[in-house]
Amino acid sequence: MVLLISEASYVPITFVQNAVTKGAVCLDGSPPAYHFDKGFGSGINSWVVAFEGGGWCNNVTTCLSRKTHRLGSSKQMAKQIAFSGILSNMRQFNPDFYNWNRVKVRYCDGSSFTGDVEAVNPTTKLHFRGARIFAAVMEDLLAKGMKNAKNAIISGCSAGGLTSVLHCDRFRSLLPRGARVKCLSDAGYFINARDVSGAQHIEQFFTQVVVTHGSAKNLPQSCTSRLSPGLCFFPQYLVSQITTPIFFVNAAYDSWQIKNILAPGVADPQGHWHSCKLDINNCSPNQLDLMQGFRTEFLRALTVVGNSSSKGMFIDSCYAHCQTEMQETWLRSDSPILAKTTIARAVADWFYERRPFHQIDCPYPCNPTCHNRVFEPQDDHPGGV
Repeated sequence: MVLLISEASYVPITFVQNAVTKGAVCLDGSPPAYHFDKGFGSGINSWVVAFEGGGWCNNVTTCLSRKTHRLGSSKQMAKQIAFSGILSNMRQFNPDFYNWNRVKVRYCDGSSFTGDVEAVNPTTKLHFRGARIFAAVMEDLLAKGMKNAKNAIISGCSAGGLTSVLHCDRFRSLLPRGARVKCLSDAGYFINARDVSGAQHIEQFFTQVVVTHGSAKNLPQSCTSRLSPGLCFFPQYLVSQITTPIFFVNAAYDSWQIKNILAPGVADPQGHWHSCKLDINNCSPNQLDLMQGFRTEFLRALTVVGNSSSKGMFIDSCYAHCQTEMQETWLRSDSPILAKTTIARAVADWFYERRPFHQIDCPYPCNPTCHNRVFEPQDDHPGGV
């Protein structure tokens, strides 16, 4: 059956079979995978490599629960996926990157591609090898023509947006010296903030991820030489040391961060935040005050990005998470706008150095162009995108 969606095209999966001998495998030991749509015309030597999101697993229990799922096993992945937004191959939906080589790297390690533990527990049979997957996928793509890249972007959303921050300079180092190489992080600027109960929930969680996956040695040394490795999972502590140009697309009221950093289930045992987290229209005045406080903290954490033209940002006041790979938020007649500019135009203008872009929206609910997410009750769980 052929599925036709006017705004998306379907791209088949590629398994990196030779990665298995290098131990570059998913949590369950299966080979890593990506989807690759070849560039054409003037885009033949340009590449966008987008990393999939999907939270993290912070201990054996949560990693085991991913093993039987696409986020821990390539055996469970769909054989083809839709490409839209920055991955679209249609000029009207993606005018600056439509004819590039477009790649979506699947996420099955649970560590934003940073883990590397040699030992495999014989009982759980869990493999913590995210960093090896990153290296094996890059090697495969370089051999398929990325070694001749004139333009390249590493991007990703959520845990994939964090991947593009953590691996930004590494990605640059793998590409030709003369190429224009930049990084794009969509909904990847997770901040170190206390939850509504006052606990440092996300700091503890990220520390557990780093310990479980043996990630410390694969995090930027400019950070781990100064701070504990768990903190080096937060962009705010390492972004000033990133030398490759980088652009941040993020909602100031990022829905994942509100649900899992500000008001995680453990900090809200009575479930007072439940309906607010599903739909911002359900939030009480007190909850909205706390969310405005979260925005203030988010913007403070963002100040370290600085205002050099090599760093860009599109920070809207939407209740959203991941805006570059969904057509409705990337580029459509009703997409979110900041300074009369869509996300697609802002990213492209910055990439091609047509003009710098550094915009922070006024506070909620001031932007009528927002596409605020409304979640179903079953979507309300940590670890997801």
